[in-house]
Amino acid sequence: MLNKIQNFFEKNFLSESPALAGGSDRSNSTPQIALAALIIEVAEADYEDAPEERDAILNIVKNSFGLQTGKAEEIIALAKEEHASSTDYFQFTRLINDSYSAQQKIDLIENLWKIAFADQVLDKYEEHVIRRISDLIYVSHGDFMATKLRVKGSIEKQSS
Repeated sequence: MLNKIQNFFEKNFLSESPALAGGSDRSNSTPQIALAALIIEVAEADYEDAPEERDAILNIVKNSFGLQTGKAEEIIALAKEEHASSTDYFQFTRLINDSYSAQQKIDLIENLWKIAFADQVLDKYEEHVIRRISDLIYVSHGDFMATKLRVKGSIEKQSS
């Protein structure tokens, strides 16, 4: 599986976008898959396949990495495969911890809240997954709550 992911990034990113792929260091390309897999974990936590969540996943992957729809869909497909074969969050959170700054981790938690609120219903399982990921990537409880309230407030403004 990791060879498949590495081949995808070599083909699509290393020659096109050194900033996205982390220059010539191939180890920096897999955090994108990790981020997408964690987003998928939150989306699947409530056991519902809401179209709003699918759209939000695509938009977050596109915006986070500056991708066109086709490449974002490929990353999502690879992340789904990786997520399906995983047994825990550690392989994903380890890559995030190794590659992301504190602010990037907070941004990740904010994106996870966007997925959880995408269908206008915050499920307790979605919140639990986000809390667990937040702990594993060392995001403070204050930042965890601040991002939740910020996203919730944004959603409420949009629906008013």
